[in-house]
Amino acid sequence: MNETVVVDVILTIGEFSKMTYLSVKALRHYHDVGLLAPVDIDSATGYRRYASNQVGTAQAIRRFRDLDMPIDDVRRVLEAPDLAARNGVIVEHLERMRQQLERTQVSVASLQALLEDAPDDTTEIELRRIPATAALVTTRLVEFDVCGEWVERALNDLHVLLDAAGLAAAGPDGALYSEALFEAGAGDVTAFVPVIRGAVADVVDLAATTVAVLVHDGPVSDLDQAYGALGAAVAQRGIGSLGPIREHYLDETFTEVCWPVELTSG
Repeated sequence: MNETVVVDVILTIGEFSKMTYLSVKALRHYHDVGLLAPVDIDSATGYRRYASNQVGTAQAIRRFRDLDMPIDDVRRVLEAPDLAARNGVIVEHLERMRQQLERTQVSVASLQALLEDAPDDTTEIELRRIPATAALVTTRLVEFDVCGEWVERALNDLHVLLDAAGLAAAGPDGALYSEALFEAGAGDVTAFVPVIRGAVADVVDLAATTVAVLVHDGPVSDLDQAYGALGAAVAQRGIGSLGPIREHYLDETFTEVCWPVELTSG
């Protein structure tokens, strides 16, 4: 009985490219980043050569990259010491894809609603005087693109301090967003949790302010619509004032947006 002997064939980069559906440019890139090295490089010409037993690895890399898996994660898969470790990396990436899909679906729904809804020039706003507020606060210079993530972490940290003192918040969590954050792309952001004055040390009094208020009901991704409607209403009335925009987080879906205004008597 004759046995089939599998011979490891050496391939040019062009041949390897055809067999793996990876362009020569991609193969060179994966070599440069240490993901898939050729078995031989001609010292005189610099031509790369690959072994036929690398075809499966290259095809796996292409599939992972088609799924937008970062190169570092692809490397972790290829270098995984066992099946469990390899599958763990893949599951992590699939979970990130699931979360991204959810964000995409929310964005698509939001965009459809934005395109379908007619502009509303009759936005009802509340004018409110907010008194000085005793609060636990933390302030940091934050870039615009990451300010939401920072505020969430900062509020969690403040609640840890409050819980450690055995106290409860005296009002909804909130944040102050400086004008520089919007105008320069980075600026001071203050996360705060209202408390009873004197209940704990390190309490700060947030300054009293007069604001126009609009309640946003929906995901944070649509908060810009509330900003647009409220800002337009304030501008139409000619009552806008300098100062930070304030947000109150009433629950998981309701956010009060508070725009600083200056009211004249008479």
